[in-house]
Amino acid sequence: MQWSPNKQGKFRNSLGEGGGRPTPQERNTFSTDIVPEKAILVAVCPSGQTMERTEEYLDELAFLLQTAGGITLRRVVQRLERPDTRTYIGSGKLDELKEYKQALDADFIVFDDELSPAQLRNLEKELECRILDRTTLILDIFAKRARTSTAKTQVELAQLQYMLPRLTRMWTHLERQRGGIGMRGPGETQIETDRRLIKEKISLLKEQLASIDKQKTLQRKNRESLVRVALVGYTNVGKSTLMNLLSKSDVLAENKLFATLDTTVRKVVVGNLPFLLTDTVGFIRKLPTQLVESFKSTLDEVVEADLLLHVVDLSHPNHGEQIASVERTLEEIGAADKPVIMVYNKIDNIPTQEEQPESSDEVQDTHRNGLMLSALKKVGVEELRQRLYEEVSRIHAVRYPYNNFLY
Repeated sequence: MQWSPNKQGKFRNSLGEGGGRPTPQERNTFSTDIVPEKAILVAVCPSGQTMERTEEYLDELAFLLQTAGGITLRRVVQRLERPDTRTYIGSGKLDELKEYKQALDADFIVFDDELSPAQLRNLEKELECRILDRTTLILDIFAKRARTSTAKTQVELAQLQYMLPRLTRMWTHLERQRGGIGMRGPGETQIETDRRLIKEKISLLKEQLASIDKQKTLQRKNRESLVRVALVGYTNVGKSTLMNLLSKSDVLAENKLFATLDTTVRKVVVGNLPFLLTDTVGFIRKLPTQLVESFKSTLDEVVEADLLLHVVDLSHPNHGEQIASVERTLEEIGAADKPVIMVYNKIDNIPTQEEQPESSDEVQDTHRNGLMLSALKKVGVEELRQRLYEEVSRIHAVRYPYNNFLY
């Protein structure tokens, strides 16, 4: 029998019995395991979007929640022409959500869009629980995954930039008095103080990142003699696994979103031709703008690369939209004109022809330079090595025309 504390600080066993603290005998069976937080997922299906597509988006949101260490209790979807500007969902669905929250004893509610400060404030007032949006969840995962000082600085900056306009709702427990001379409430004074401190911290972090950016720029200049190849793609498509396979390194590779935040550069030799291979942070639909700005020094590795390997999870039912999402992000950071090799990974997980009408041949016809492989099963890797050799040789020949005899 295991005992766990409830919200009132009381203890109850796995059968729901008890109400006080356990006896010394029972304390020996007390569980110290962290209890995962439980959440309800909410999305709006706007006009022009199918319900199937909305469910796919909620699948991704559920995966984000799982990566953050939470559990999905229920999904709530409402068809609206556009999200409500006040509470994101309609009043009827809001009442329904209240009932679900109470019946399921949910710890918090997650919305599949970035909520405005007003929406966050109104929802917390109506639902009386913690409200998270998609951006908050992604930032939380990044904070959990950050390992190096550079990544931690980047994530902290993104979190503070997101928090600044939403600071007011964090001080709702302090009474705000009426305006006027001598009527400034303690809540307003505290908010102004925190806002100033956050702005100062943001300025300091930006200075630190500017210094990091200079160091990384210098490092990239020192590597200019070699052709640079960057792995890009949606999160959890197998970039790190492919990186380990090609470079024989040990980059962390997990079946979780954003397993890699820090840029990893390895020297790879194919045949007699050396080049640098870079593993970068994965992209995602609705990637928060704060993260794009904060991870500029990391994304510069993509901007300054000579060749991109766009890795795609071919087994994902919505891989076409993932490709489009990555291409939009590449355009935002100024890397859309780079030469690209499309690498369709996880072919070992593709459904049968009967289950998925779109065959691998049809996908490859769509992208004439695409390659099919399974990094996990090491299928198709030699074809990729040969293609890399050809492309890197071509780039090297243009850059160093007098050294072609070496290759």
